Amino acid sequence: MAAKLFTTLVLLGAIAVLVTGALGYFRARDALEKAVFDQLTAARQAKARQVETYFRTIQAELRLLATSKMVVDATREFRIAVDQLDRAGTPPDLRQKVGDWYAENIIPGMTRTLGREPALSDYLPVGGAPYYLQYHYIVENPNPAERRKLLDDAGDGSEYSRLHAIYHPLMRAAAATVGFFDFMIADPKSGRLIYTVDKEVDFTTSLQLGPYRRTNVAAAVARCSQVADPSAICLEDFVSYAPSGGAPIAFMAAPVIAQGVVIGVLVAQLSNDEIDNVVTGDRRWRQDGFGDTGEAYLVGPDYLARSGSRAFYENRENYFADLKSAGASDEEIAAIQRYGTPVLHQRIDTRATRAALSGVEGTGEVIGYRGVPTLASWGPLAIPGVNWALVAKVDSAEAFAPIARLRRDLLVVGGLALLVVAATAAWLSRALLGPLRDLTAGVKRFSAGDYATSVPVRTRDEIGELCSAFNGMVADLHQKNVVIENKNRENEQLLLNVLPAPIANRLRGGEEGIADGFAEVTVAFADLVGFTALTSEMPPHDVVMFLNGLFTRFDLAANDLGIEKIKTVGDAYMAVCGLPVPVANHAERMVRMAIRMVHITREHAMEHSVSMKLRVGVNSGPVVAGVIGKSKYIYDLWGDTVNLASRMESGGIPDSVQVTRPVYEQLKDQFVFEPRGAIEVKGKGKVEAWVLRF
Repeated sequence: MAAKLFTTLVLLGAIAVLVTGALGYFRARDALEKAVFDQLTAARQAKARQVETYFRTIQAELRLLATSKMVVDATREFRIAVDQLDRAGTPPDLRQKVGDWYAENIIPGMTRTLGREPALSDYLPVGGAPYYLQYHYIVENPNPAERRKLLDDAGDGSEYSRLHAIYHPLMRAAAATVGFFDFMIADPKSGRLIYTVDKEVDFTTSLQLGPYRRTNVAAAVARCSQVADPSAICLEDFVSYAPSGGAPIAFMAAPVIAQGVVIGVLVAQLSNDEIDNVVTGDRRWRQDGFGDTGEAYLVGPDYLARSGSRAFYENRENYFADLKSAGASDEEIAAIQRYGTPVLHQRIDTRATRAALSGVEGTGEVIGYRGVPTLASWGPLAIPGVNWALVAKVDSAEAFAPIARLRRDLLVVGGLALLVVAATAAWLSRALLGPLRDLTAGVKRFSAGDYATSVPVRTRDEIGELCSAFNGMVADLHQKNVVIENKNRENEQLLLNVLPAPIANRLRGGEEGIADGFAEVTVAFADLVGFTALTSEMPPHDVVMFLNGLFTRFDLAANDLGIEKIKTVGDAYMAVCGLPVPVANHAERMVRMAIRMVHITREHAMEHSVSMKLRVGVNSGPVVAGVIGKSKYIYDLWGDTVNLASRMESGGIPDSVQVTRPVYEQLKDQFVFEPRGAIEVKGKGKVEAWVLRF
């Protein structure tokens, strides 16, 4: 019987440890994998919306400018002026000076970019007007290359320069306002770029006969020249553009129409930098929740990158080594090094990019472009004119690092548990013979939840003492369980008063170092004006009661609106909306909270017959939130969004609500705001602000 008992106990213990460990491991792995995929999908969708919104905004601005009287008149008059210069011809010495300038300034840069020296004739302009205008606005421009656009009048007395002095300041301001890399007008008849803002070497060249006739800008102009539709937009994907030093450039064009006829094409030159900043989150991957190896990137239909890789920006030596080990060609690596960017040069042909470019969204574990397993979420972008895929990924090793630690811990704990079970079984097999059934029955009743059970004490030996101890233990545990349950309820309520419920749940689950990034929330700071003077005239008890009554009413309003109170410091009150659970209308809720706070302060001051006003500042944007402290927890926020909200409050007007541009842009159709203009903000300089009218 002793041998059977020992064998049975050991087998039962081993099976229990193995089943529990395996079940816990696989369930934890599945839950973690799902959480990672959900996070990657959310990040991808957010960045996709940002990129799509950027292109929709550019399209709307370009359509509006193409139909403006300024652009229509400028197109008509510049065409005539350029034709006059063409008919007048160009002196040979001027042509020679332009050619010498190209040989000295353009050919060396193209040699570095292409890796070979190109022929000078491949880049010289064609026609009289290009030589004449490039000489006066590029060769003889007194400004450096990046500031050529500051020249309004070349002073050569030509009709073109007279028109340029009129229209160029307006066009330059429009390009800067909208955010175009360059801003051009093309003549659909001759294909000439009869006007550009930045005055690169494509200025006045012919897109039909000149050196850039096979570029994407030539394609965009050719398409829009045939469409007499004010709503038409012609978008050409990013390619390397020689006039911009080989940088990745896309072109968006719109026809300029007068009396139903296309008289010109308005072209916006789009730099890859804006899109790269959106996709990479201004290269703040950790703040965006991508950890140490996660990132998002764009891929075009040619499977070439449309945004930079994280490894390229963070550690180029490892980046090129990974590309080499993953099978990238020497030509591809050399091109990335030569151009200084992986955009249009790094090939990313994976299962994720192939699926996304075919229009399919999905998630899964794939081999990434670095040749290592990654967890990825992929999908296409809805941008008319281009076929792009967006992939968000993180290395599998990083994603499953917690599972690897769990597996190691389970093995250690399981081994120890098996040793304990074997030792206990050996002892029990020798010691428990007589009253063991009674004790076993009592244990079973106790394990089933009968905490008032007891077993009879039939002997005075060790087994009898064990039975007596068991009965005492059951009674004691029952009493302690009651106490523990009461304390747990009290601790639960106390924890929920300190932390938001989702954060408290994570903390109870054993999570340490809780810190999350939120892409869009709204933060408010409120401060009592005149409270310091008031407290000097009131007893301390009255001051505390007055402030407690006011902040309690604030808390009730925050609870009604789904707003999270962060903390109070003296007479200051800080709250946030949009975390830890995101909400779509966080800005609207926070502004309504601010209005309530102002009204509550007025009522509270009247009820206590004191002079008291509230000043509130509101700002929207990304933040980092987390729990700090060990002995006294606090859930707090960090980031520029928080700092600017505080500055909005400190620089605000008593008895009012002051907001930043992000809040104003979201709510200008729902509330009435008065612009304050640009106010001085510590650490930020001049910042635009609006005051809510209510």
